[in-house]
This record gives sequence, C-alpha cells and structure tokens, in this order.
Amino acid sequence: MNHLKIATAQFENKSGDKAYNLSVIEDLTQKAAQSGAKAVVFHECSITGYTFARLLSKAQMLDVAEVIPDGPSIQKLREIAEKYDVAILAGLFEKDADEHLYKAYVCVDKNGLVAKYRKLHPFINPHLTPGDRYCVFELYGWKCGILICYDNNVIENVRATALLGAQIIFMPHVTMCTPSTRPGAGFVDAKLWENREADPTSLRLEFDGMKGRDWLMKWLPARAYDNAVYAVFANPIGMDDDQLKNGCSMILDPFGDVIAECRTLGDDFVTATLTPEKLTQAGGYRYLKARRPDLYRDIIGQDHQPEQKVVWLKEK
Repeated sequence: MNHLKIATAQFENKSGDKAYNLSVIEDLTQKAAQSGAKAVVFHECSITGYTFARLLSKAQMLDVAEVIPDGPSIQKLREIAEKYDVAILAGLFEKDADEHLYKAYVCVDKNGLVAKYRKLHPFINPHLTPGDRYCVFELYGWKCGILICYDNNVIENVRATALLGAQIIFMPHVTMCTPSTRPGAGFVDAKLWENREADPTSLRLEFDGMKGRDWLMKWLPARAYDNAVYAVFANPIGMDDDQLKNGCSMILDPFGDVIAECRTLGDDFVTATLTPEKLTQAGGYRYLKARRPDLYRDIIGQDHQPEQKVVWLKEK
C-alpha cells in the first residue's frame, strides 16, 4: 500500500443550483489535482445544497434529487474525474425508481461510480429514507468507508466501519453554528460573514469558539484515534440557505492529530499525505486488537428503538 495524497475542500454552495456547485467542484478539483492530490473530498450535499431542503415537499425533493449513477450530476463528476485523473467524493439527494428519497454520497473516478453510500441518520427533510448498510470500498489500494454527518456522532457507526476494514473514513458534513442544548452553541450572525474582509477577527471568534471548531474538536479526533483510521472531514463555509457555516475542512491521522486544515474564510482546499505506517503505529490499532467482544456482544446488540431529535430543526 503506497502513500496517498488526498485533498479536502470547503466552499459556499448555492441552494438547488447544481450547475454552479459543480463548477466550483471542478475548479477546486483542478487545483487540488495540480497540487498532486489523487482524491478530492467535498461536503454533504455539496452538489445540491442542503439546508434549503428542510422546507421542500416530496414533489420538490424528487425534482432536486437524481438517480445514481445515471443522473446528470454523476456523469458530470465522471467527466471532471477523467479530465484531471482523480477520484471525487461529493454528495446529493438521490431518488430511486419507486420514488424513495435518500441522502447520498458518492465516490466517482474516470471509469464511473466507485461507491455509493446512503446516510443512516437523515433528518433535514421528512421524506428521506434512512440508509440500511455500511459502505467499504477500495481506492488506490486503501480500504475506505463513508459516514455522513450525524452518522459519525453515533460512535457504533464509526467502529463498525473500521471493523469492516476501513483505513480511511470520509466524513462529509454540514455542521456547526446551530443551536443546541450544549453551552455556547448557536447560530452565527450572517452579517459577520458579509463583513469578513473588514473584520475577520469577530467572525473567527464565532467560527473557532464553542459554536464551531471548539465543539468539533471535542469528538472528531477521538473518532480517528479510537479506531486507528484517517478521518477526512469536509464542511461548507459561508451561507447554506439562511445558515452560516464555518468550514474547517480537515484531515486527521490515526493518532487523532490534525495534519491539514482549511483556514481561509472562503472556498479552499488542503492536502495531506496518508502513510500506511501510522495505521499500525497508532494506539487505536492496539486497542482494537485487545477487544473482548464476548463481554459486550449482547449489550451492544440488544434491541433498541432509535429516536433522533435535532434541536434546531423546527417542525413544518
């Protein structure tokens, strides 16, 4: 298994404007490929936009969603991937032949669709159907997994994906800067974004404090550390519908260390080189081998009725 250079990106998507969002994806992919990246990672629903979907009817959702892999957005991703000889990972709303709707995330290379994953814990629109399986696939000789946003907050999902062999877990999000019951959480005023060139400091204080990055760093490094995986986190920056997002797209190694992070207040990407040695040098590798599932197999596997409530999401 060779070293692998990966890019994670952040950008300000436009709600429902797939042509614009794909144009930004192409621009950032070109630049990342020129820097030597072999895969470029974008955020949850980076193709379609995300937060605007909370107000859409099923008919409107079906209009935004696409079939995979035959829809035009996947075909465009394949063209971009072929043009720059990279793999691209991006998200969109998916529909099937029976008009079921999913929150999907794909990996596409020059030959077409490499992998597709459906979010296990969707919530942005009541017409979305939860996914029912994990996703592990090979990319450039590395075993990779995908978990979307909320999926990563349920720690069993990350462990299960790692136990299925994933060495890299792609973690596309649209997160942070929303109200919650935790101290310090809340929306960030859009006026700070509008005034970011004149006063970046006030915006950074909000983006990097408990509304944003400080919360992220409570748990994201632990997912990489505990499971001895590379975690590739992608998140939008700027306005997503009427909510301001803070970017912070980053790559963490199996030690839980941030090895690359977007720190600009705009569309950007960073790259990091993944080395296979860290997968077995990290403490999480030893802890995985020391597990005693006979102690907790029945505890973790006992019947449970899922209940998912998102504080900031108001009922229609």
